[in-house]
Amino acid sequence: MAMSLSVPVDGEGFLVNRDDWTEELAQELAQEDEFEMTEQVMDFIREARAMYDNDGVVPPIRIFAKKQGVSTKELYGIFKKGPMKLICKWGGLPKPTGCV
Repeated sequence: MAMSLSVPVDGEGFLVNRDDWTEELAQELAQEDEFEMTEQVMDFIREARAMYDNDGVVPPIRIFAKKQGVSTKELYGIFKKGPMKLICKWGGLPKPTGCV
């Protein structure tokens, strides 16, 4: 039951235009991936966006986890596959490079 998103995304579902991002859209994107958005996940997304705005890059998962006070294992527990990839996808950030 794919919803048609109201904004353009690339072949992997990442936003084409970062300025299109809203918290509502983040929920839509997560639903597309059959994921139930939680306040904790939204906090991770907000934090990743803030770090991206500050540093101009998507934070590596180890740095991100440390800054959030969680382990990478906990992040994988929440996101199952590729926590930073999903955080970036739902957060309207570029796809992370390197290990995801």
